Amino acid sequence: MDDTDRLLDGYRLTTAEILYQLPDQPHLLESFVWQDYDLAPDYPKLRRFLEYWMSHVEGKVYSVRVAKAWRHPTGQGVYADYSTAVH
Repeated sequence: MDDTDRLLDGYRLTTAEILYQLPDQPHLLESFVWQDYDLAPDYPKLRRFLEYWMSHVEGKVYSVRVAKAWRHPTGQGVYADYSTAVH
């Protein structure tokens, strides 16, 4: 499936900033940025990634901030929405 097909199916470019605690220094937070085409508002790809993270990565997730972007149908301009997920 190419980018145009994804956009027509409702997928939007989604960016998530994941703050997580370092295993050996839990008082410090590190940032990781994830980006892919995903479906709002459930974000199934992001959820699968976070489930994988929680079961395979030692750093405990502190918070996730999500933004999605899309192009106007006329092709002019890019719009973005921001939302915050639970931590």
